[in-house]
Amino acid sequence: MRSARGKTPESGRPTLDAIADTALAVIDEDGPEALSFRAVAQRLGVSHATVFRRCGDLDGLLAACADRLAAELPEVAADTGWATATEIRFHALYEVLTAHPGLAALRAGHAWFGPRMLGRLVEPQLAHSLAAGMTPKAAIETYRRMYLFTLGAVAFVDHRDTKRAVATARAALAALDPEDFPVLTGHLAAVLPAMTDHRIYADGLRQLIDAAVAEHL
Repeated sequence: MRSARGKTPESGRPTLDAIADTALAVIDEDGPEALSFRAVAQRLGVSHATVFRRCGDLDGLLAACADRLAAELPEVAADTGWATATEIRFHALYEVLTAHPGLAALRAGHAWFGPRMLGRLVEPQLAHSLAAGMTPKAAIETYRRMYLFTLGAVAFVDHRDTKRAVATARAALAALDPEDFPVLTGHLAAVLPAMTDHRIYADGLRQLIDAAVAEHL
């Protein structure tokens, strides 16, 4: 289980960070389907109503988890070159999310608007882009492109259990008729490793960065 900062205040009620840490532990250890107020409360030794009152609803709990992870994103110095700073920020986001694929799955379709996510990633990245010479429109579109690319790279593979991911894909592809799917069935040695290769994300991010530099800077 992740260590919680400020685990319990003097009132004995868990802090929001403690709740988020515990919820992340439930997701990581038991799977996203196991997350509930009751499961979190049992681990914390409090009533599920206490957790509910602190978070409001399940979306509130997931938002707290997302913002807790955002605290792990690096603070990049303002004098760092735009391309380097962008690569550092988004690669860090990718690493944080691939370490917690269950949360990424549960948060699918929800904006990440927590104060730490905005403060560690969105605001400084946009400010860096403007300082480098981008227009506001170019800055937000460039950010959005890399953000969506990163979320997509995380969404469809459990990078914490790559053997299982490859085995699942192998079984699905093996069931295909080679006559209908000659490429997929005939090139498994190339298809399967690519599914869990972090280098593909890193190379794709670099291409997006290089394209943004060429277009806007």
